[in-house]
Amino acid sequence: VDIMRLMMAPSQTGPYFLATALMWIVMMAAMMIPAVLPMVVIYRNMSRGSSPNLDALVFSWGYLAAWFIFAIGAAGLQWWLHIRGALHGHLLATSAGLTGAIFIGAGVYQLTSFKDACLNRCRSPFGFFVNHWQSGRLGALQMGFRHGLYCTGCCWVLMLLMFASGTMNVTTMAMLSTFILAERLLPAGPWVSKIPGFGLFGWGGLVLVQG
Repeated sequence: VDIMRLMMAPSQTGPYFLATALMWIVMMAAMMIPAVLPMVVIYRNMSRGSSPNLDALVFSWGYLAAWFIFAIGAAGLQWWLHIRGALHGHLLATSAGLTGAIFIGAGVYQLTSFKDACLNRCRSPFGFFVNHWQSGRLGALQMGFRHGLYCTGCCWVLMLLMFASGTMNVTTMAMLSTFILAERLLPAGPWVSKIPGFGLFGWGGLVLVQG
Protein backbone atom coordinates (compact mmCIF):
# COMPACT_ATOMS: atom_id res chain seq x y z
CA VAL A 1 0.00 0.00 0.00
CA ASP A 2 2.84 2.40 0.86
CA ILE A 3 4.53 1.66 -2.47
CA MET A 4 1.29 2.39 -4.33
CA ARG A 5 0.93 5.66 -2.45
CA LEU A 6 4.48 6.69 -3.30
CA MET A 7 3.90 5.90 -6.97
CA MET A 8 1.05 8.38 -7.05
CA ALA A 9 3.26 11.25 -5.84
CA PRO A 10 5.87 12.05 -8.52
CA SER A 11 6.65 15.35 -6.79
CA GLN A 12 8.44 13.27 -4.11
CA THR A 13 11.18 12.40 -6.56
CA GLY A 14 13.43 10.15 -4.45
CA PRO A 15 10.77 7.93 -2.82
CA TYR A 16 8.76 7.87 -6.06
CA PHE A 17 11.75 6.72 -8.11
CA LEU A 18 12.74 4.02 -5.61
CA ALA A 19 9.20 2.64 -5.46
CA THR A 20 8.81 2.76 -9.24
CA ALA A 21 12.21 1.18 -9.88
CA LEU A 22 11.32 -1.65 -7.49
CA MET A 23 8.04 -2.21 -9.32
CA TRP A 24 9.76 -2.33 -12.73
CA ILE A 25 12.50 -4.67 -11.45
CA VAL A 26 9.89 -7.09 -10.10
CA MET A 27 7.91 -6.84 -13.35
CA MET A 28 10.95 -7.51 -15.52
CA ALA A 29 11.91 -10.54 -13.45
CA ALA A 30 8.38 -11.95 -13.58
CA MET A 31 8.05 -11.36 -17.34
CA MET A 32 11.50 -12.46 -18.50
CA ILE A 33 12.26 -15.50 -16.32
CA PRO A 34 9.95 -17.74 -18.44
CA ALA A 35 11.73 -16.59 -21.61
CA VAL A 36 15.23 -17.34 -20.30
CA LEU A 37 14.46 -20.68 -18.61
CA PRO A 38 15.12 -22.80 -21.75
CA MET A 39 18.48 -21.04 -22.13
CA VAL A 40 19.34 -21.66 -18.48
CA VAL A 41 18.52 -25.37 -18.78
CA ILE A 42 20.75 -25.72 -21.84
CA TYR A 43 23.58 -23.86 -20.14
CA ARG A 44 23.26 -26.07 -17.05
CA ASN A 45 23.59 -29.17 -19.21
CA MET A 46 26.63 -27.71 -21.00
CA SER A 47 28.38 -26.49 -17.84
CA ARG A 48 31.59 -28.30 -16.92
CA GLY A 49 31.86 -26.72 -13.48
CA SER A 50 31.69 -28.57 -10.19
CA SER A 51 28.26 -27.11 -9.45
CA PRO A 52 26.21 -26.69 -12.65
CA ASN A 53 23.13 -25.56 -10.71
CA LEU A 54 25.06 -22.66 -9.20
CA ASP A 55 26.59 -21.86 -12.59
CA ALA A 56 23.09 -21.70 -14.08
CA LEU A 57 21.95 -19.41 -11.27
CA VAL A 58 24.88 -17.06 -11.91
CA PHE A 59 24.03 -17.04 -15.62
CA SER A 60 20.44 -16.13 -14.72
CA TRP A 61 21.55 -13.23 -12.54
CA GLY A 62 23.71 -11.90 -15.34
CA TYR A 63 20.74 -12.08 -17.67
CA LEU A 64 18.41 -10.34 -15.23
CA ALA A 65 21.01 -7.64 -14.53
CA ALA A 66 20.61 -6.38 -18.11
CA TRP A 67 16.84 -6.16 -17.62
CA PHE A 68 17.24 -4.48 -14.23
CA ILE A 69 19.23 -1.72 -15.94
CA PHE A 70 16.33 -1.32 -18.36
CA ALA A 71 13.94 -1.27 -15.39
CA ILE A 72 15.78 1.67 -13.83
CA GLY A 73 15.57 3.55 -17.12
CA ALA A 74 11.86 2.75 -17.40
CA ALA A 75 11.32 4.05 -13.87
CA GLY A 76 13.00 7.31 -14.84
CA LEU A 77 10.80 7.57 -17.92
CA GLN A 78 7.71 6.89 -15.84
CA TRP A 79 8.63 9.68 -13.43
CA TRP A 80 9.25 12.06 -16.35
CA LEU A 81 5.86 11.25 -17.90
CA HIS A 82 4.04 11.36 -14.58
CA ILE A 83 5.47 14.69 -13.40
CA ARG A 84 4.30 16.20 -16.72
CA GLY A 85 0.77 14.84 -16.35
CA ALA A 86 1.09 12.29 -19.17
CA LEU A 87 0.00 9.31 -17.03
CA HIS A 88 -3.60 9.00 -15.90
CA GLY A 89 -5.82 6.85 -13.66
CA HIS A 90 -4.92 4.34 -10.99
CA LEU A 91 -3.10 2.19 -13.57
CA LEU A 92 -1.00 5.17 -14.77
CA ALA A 93 -1.76 4.87 -18.49
CA THR A 94 -0.92 7.33 -21.26
CA SER A 95 -3.45 9.41 -23.19
CA ALA A 96 -4.91 8.17 -26.49
CA GLY A 97 -2.47 10.17 -28.60
CA LEU A 98 0.63 8.89 -26.84
CA THR A 99 -0.83 5.37 -26.63
CA GLY A 100 -1.31 5.31 -30.40
CA ALA A 101 2.23 6.55 -30.94
CA ILE A 102 3.64 3.84 -28.65
CA PHE A 103 1.77 1.10 -30.50
CA ILE A 104 2.92 2.44 -33.86
CA GLY A 105 6.51 2.68 -32.60
CA ALA A 106 6.39 -0.89 -31.30
CA GLY A 107 4.97 -2.08 -34.61
CA VAL A 108 7.64 -0.32 -36.64
CA TYR A 109 10.38 -1.72 -34.40
CA GLN A 110 9.11 -5.26 -34.99
CA LEU A 111 9.88 -4.75 -38.69
CA THR A 112 13.48 -3.56 -38.29
CA SER A 113 16.63 -5.54 -39.04
CA PHE A 114 17.96 -4.77 -35.54
CA LYS A 115 14.94 -6.52 -34.03
CA ASP A 116 15.57 -9.51 -36.29
CA ALA A 117 19.26 -9.65 -35.38
CA CYS A 118 18.58 -9.60 -31.65
CA LEU A 119 15.73 -12.11 -31.93
CA ASN A 120 17.87 -14.53 -33.93
CA ARG A 121 20.47 -14.54 -31.15
CA CYS A 122 17.76 -15.11 -28.55
CA ARG A 123 16.27 -18.01 -30.51
CA SER A 124 19.52 -19.93 -31.00
CA PRO A 125 20.91 -21.01 -27.61
CA PHE A 126 23.55 -23.36 -29.01
CA GLY A 127 24.71 -20.75 -31.51
CA PHE A 128 24.99 -18.20 -28.72
CA PHE A 129 27.10 -20.48 -26.53
CA VAL A 130 29.34 -21.54 -29.43
CA ASN A 131 30.08 -17.90 -30.28
CA HIS A 132 30.28 -16.47 -26.75
CA TRP A 133 31.36 -19.29 -24.44
CA GLN A 134 33.37 -18.26 -21.38
CA SER A 135 34.46 -20.57 -18.60
CA GLY A 136 33.99 -20.15 -14.87
CA ARG A 137 31.48 -18.27 -12.76
CA LEU A 138 32.60 -14.90 -14.07
CA GLY A 139 32.18 -16.25 -17.57
CA ALA A 140 28.66 -17.41 -16.70
CA LEU A 141 27.82 -13.96 -15.38
CA GLN A 142 29.23 -12.26 -18.47
CA MET A 143 27.44 -14.62 -20.86
CA GLY A 144 24.18 -14.12 -19.00
CA PHE A 145 24.57 -10.37 -19.18
CA ARG A 146 25.40 -10.48 -22.90
CA HIS A 147 22.37 -12.65 -23.57
CA GLY A 148 20.27 -10.25 -21.50
CA LEU A 149 21.47 -7.35 -23.66
CA TYR A 150 20.42 -9.20 -26.81
CA CYS A 151 17.05 -9.91 -25.22
CA THR A 152 16.65 -6.29 -24.13
CA GLY A 153 17.50 -5.14 -27.64
CA CYS A 154 14.85 -7.50 -28.95
CA CYS A 155 12.02 -6.50 -26.61
CA TRP A 156 12.59 -3.07 -25.04
CA VAL A 157 10.08 -1.30 -27.28
CA LEU A 158 7.46 -3.94 -26.54
CA MET A 159 7.93 -3.18 -22.84
CA LEU A 160 6.90 0.42 -23.49
CA LEU A 161 3.42 -0.93 -24.21
CA MET A 162 3.10 -1.09 -20.43
CA PHE A 163 2.76 2.69 -20.49
CA ALA A 164 -0.04 2.45 -23.05
CA SER A 165 -2.17 0.03 -21.05
CA GLY A 166 -1.10 1.13 -17.59
CA THR A 167 2.23 0.48 -15.92
CA MET A 168 0.55 -1.68 -13.29
CA ASN A 169 -1.67 -3.66 -15.67
CA VAL A 170 -1.15 -7.34 -14.79
CA THR A 171 -3.06 -8.54 -17.87
CA THR A 172 -0.67 -6.70 -20.19
CA MET A 173 2.28 -8.14 -18.30
CA ALA A 174 0.98 -11.66 -18.85
CA MET A 175 0.27 -11.04 -22.54
CA LEU A 176 3.72 -9.57 -23.18
CA SER A 177 5.45 -12.39 -21.32
CA THR A 178 3.54 -14.97 -23.37
CA PHE A 179 4.29 -13.18 -26.66
CA ILE A 180 8.01 -12.85 -25.87
CA LEU A 181 8.23 -16.54 -25.00
CA ALA A 182 6.36 -17.47 -28.19
CA GLU A 183 8.78 -15.42 -30.31
CA ARG A 184 11.61 -17.58 -29.05
CA LEU A 185 9.94 -20.98 -29.24
CA LEU A 186 7.89 -20.86 -32.44
CA PRO A 187 9.50 -22.00 -35.72
CA ALA A 188 11.64 -19.31 -37.33
CA GLY A 189 10.15 -17.17 -40.05
CA PRO A 190 9.46 -13.52 -40.85
CA TRP A 191 5.86 -13.90 -39.72
CA VAL A 192 6.98 -14.40 -36.09
CA SER A 193 7.75 -10.69 -35.68
CA LYS A 194 6.44 -9.11 -38.90
CA ILE A 195 2.74 -9.99 -38.61
CA PRO A 196 2.56 -8.81 -34.98
CA GLY A 197 4.41 -5.69 -36.11
CA PHE A 198 1.79 -4.85 -38.72
CA GLY A 199 -0.90 -5.62 -36.15
CA LEU A 200 0.59 -3.22 -33.61
CA PHE A 201 1.02 -0.56 -36.27
CA GLY A 202 -2.62 -0.88 -37.33
CA TRP A 203 -3.84 -0.88 -33.74
CA GLY A 204 -1.89 2.28 -33.03
CA GLY A 205 -3.36 3.98 -36.07
CA LEU A 206 -6.87 2.97 -34.98
CA VAL A 207 -6.28 4.41 -31.51
CA LEU A 208 -5.11 7.70 -33.01
CA VAL A 209 -8.13 7.92 -35.30
CA GLN A 210 -10.59 7.13 -32.54
CA GLY A 211 -8.82 9.36 -30.03
